Amino acid sequence: TLGTQTDYRDGEAQTDPYSPEYIVRSGSVPEILTLATLTWGRGLPAGQAEMEIIDRIREKRAWEAALPPMDSPSNVAKRLKMMEAMERKEWAYREEEIDKLQKVQMEVFKKLLRRREENQNELDDMRLYNHWQNHQKAKEEKIRKIQHDSALMLRKLIAKRKNWMGKLERRDIIKEYNDFSSQTYAPLSRIGFFPDNNSDYYSVKNFYLNTFAGLCDLEKSVRRSVSQLKIRAPKPKCTITTTGYIKRSGRLEAVLAQVHQ
Repeated sequence: TLGTQTDYRDGEAQTDPYSPEYIVRSGSVPEILTLATLTWGRGLPAGQAEMEIIDRIREKRAWEAALPPMDSPSNVAKRLKMMEAMERKEWAYREEEIDKLQKVQMEVFKKLLRRREENQNELDDMRLYNHWQNHQKAKEEKIRKIQHDSALMLRKLIAKRKNWMGKLERRDIIKEYNDFSSQTYAPLSRIGFFPDNNSDYYSVKNFYLNTFAGLCDLEKSVRRSVSQLKIRAPKPKCTITTTGYIKRSGRLEAVLAQVHQ
């Protein structure tokens, strides 16, 4: 049978079980008719709870058959006592069912509340973590700024401490040429150095550019085609065909010329 099995179960293609028609004889009450409320998928196939219901129905039918007839006052009193006892039993069973249902609902509520509390705790933890991260970033930025300011102030204090008496120091030429940020390499204009004053020093002086003879020699060395350019006038665009039809590209120019006239 292993070779004949398919990818789909037979149960997936089945419908509800077939219920044939039946005829009830007069004067008879079949027990199966008391279970007419149970249908396929709603009580059938029967489980433990359905079997308890069937047993209770059987007990109730046996109790109804055992009730005394109402032919005498003693039988009537006995029947009332039996009915009261059965009613108390029914109420006790109903209360027990209500307690079971309430317990099940309470467990469901507990699970929902527990899940809700867990979700809320996760959300709170995430918010606290983000808040803590923001505070840590602000703290690190503040510490970095304090360290930078402290290093700057320490450098200033060290520089002041070197010459705290304001004494004159001898010029160290080796130190100045070794430091590329000194006045030798990068002099300041506030101490009297203006680099624009000697701008003519960097200008190019050439015989071919500054003298007329040099320009003539330069012109002779250049080809004739470079000095005398030939510019050809562009040909006008032909927008009218031989038959007198104006092309689409020349319609706008024709309309503008007509408006100008």
